[in-house]
Amino acid sequence: MCSLHHALSGMEEKDHKEKDGEYTGEIKGGLRPSMKLVVMGIINQKPKSIEVTVSRKPQEEETEADVGLHLKVTFTDKAIQRNARLDGKWGQGENTLSFFPFTAGEPFKMEIVCEHQQFRILVDGQPLCGFTHRLLPLASLTALRVIGDLQLTKVA
Repeated sequence: MCSLHHALSGMEEKDHKEKDGEYTGEIKGGLRPSMKLVVMGIINQKPKSIEVTVSRKPQEEETEADVGLHLKVTFTDKAIQRNARLDGKWGQGENTLSFFPFTAGEPFKMEIVCEHQQFRILVDGQPLCGFTHRLLPLASLTALRVIGDLQLTKVA
């Protein structure tokens, strides 16, 4: 079991679930501009995908919560798909990238910076992409979920 430092706005132990490669936590008070979510981990040796979801409520597979940002990293395609789900319907996906920053077996630090107009995603300090807000108000986004082929070392 990895040891995670919980800093999501005073997150308490009971507010999240975790196991290797999976994390679900609450963003206290919801997102607002200038907030930053940090996901750090080590990619597995034979990774297929990693998904990071910022949504309206803690997300289980079967619930259809609205999603403000869904990032899916696909290693076979070296792609990072971004999308949002409003009223149960996924929008148009975005996947343009200037580079693919993830390497099997290597550590990474992903930062999701909430700005007034968009999410800005950085990996290891390098700007990767942006995603314009489709789901408002931002404060309604109260859940962070990370799943995939990785070992999480920190979520904050």
